[in-house]
Amino acid sequence: MSTNPVRYGSYGSSLRDLPRLREHRRLRVSSWDQTGGNDDRLTVRSGETRTLAEITGAGSINHIWITVAPAAGDGPDSKDRDHLRKLVLRIFWDGADTPSVLVPLGDFFGVGHARTVNFASLPLQMSPEDGKGLNSFFQMPFADGARLEITSECEQDVFFYYYIDYDAFDELEEGLGRFHASWNRENPTDGTSEEGRSNAEHLFGGENIGGAGNYTILETTGRGHFVGCVLNVTNLRHTSEWNWYGEGDDMIFVDGESWPPSLHGTGTEDYFNTAWCPSQTYSSLYHGITLPGGENWSGQISLYRFHIEDPVTFRESIRVTIEHGHDNRRSDDLSSTAYWYQAQPAAHLQLPPVAERLPRLG
Repeated sequence: MSTNPVRYGSYGSSLRDLPRLREHRRLRVSSWDQTGGNDDRLTVRSGETRTLAEITGAGSINHIWITVAPAAGDGPDSKDRDHLRKLVLRIFWDGADTPSVLVPLGDFFGVGHARTVNFASLPLQMSPEDGKGLNSFFQMPFADGARLEITSECEQDVFFYYYIDYDAFDELEEGLGRFHASWNRENPTDGTSEEGRSNAEHLFGGENIGGAGNYTILETTGRGHFVGCVLNVTNLRHTSEWNWYGEGDDMIFVDGESWPPSLHGTGTEDYFNTAWCPSQTYSSLYHGITLPGGENWSGQISLYRFHIEDPVTFRESIRVTIEHGHDNRRSDDLSSTAYWYQAQPAAHLQLPPVAERLPRLG
């Protein structure tokens, strides 16, 4: 290895930068069968926590690939269909006792409701067959070690295959935040009664002055930048009338600012860079709709928006919120995963118990 300090470097991953010669060492931890056989997986038992990687020194994780499958049961319908909400991913940086990533496994990789579908964004992708290849390309630097764990709250054994690819450095330069991800859910959101209102009045009426009652995607303190989220909706309103789940404005409050925040949007589909009550599947580098819902926006929806070119910086705090329907009038099942970097590993992340994470059909 070079005697010069090996740092994160100023280069990126673009085609223009590929010829740049580099000094770091590329390493990997994976589930390969170290007997030389072909059993290249972990078998994770119910209630068990397994360490996927324990990395020392400085470096940066830049690719994670995972695929999982519940062990076969006694009949054709015996497999656990909710295993992606029952498996929990934890990542710890720099010897911290508390995780900076605390998210159900499937949600971390960009789609909610314990489902997988083929989609491709820049940082997260689900690849064939039917999205069962889970990939993250988020850059995750660390100065003094990283630990990745998986906990199973499934009733059955789970077969778990993985790669964790990283660059090893002599030291980590200053000014690099630690990657974070957290999960939240409100099931159902605290909407209002439709009694005495027409359908149009219920979905489009009212005035939200102040943002009280908005659904919270992220709330944290410190210095950092918010780099995106996945929002999942289960439409709980059963009607033959127009049943669009959106019209909720995004409101992002930075460094304790009062209402209206500097970042105030115009509607759910607008924040996710789509338009006119979308009902089609779509994926691109920075935004997409992986699950558009059924007829009349029924059932399960999942959308993503990544602030790769436009991270939202904060020096003291950030609160990322969105209305659940205009004026917070809808009572749907909302869950979300937020992704951000901050100067120090967070100590406040929490995850509801498994019974409160299970998806519902609506």
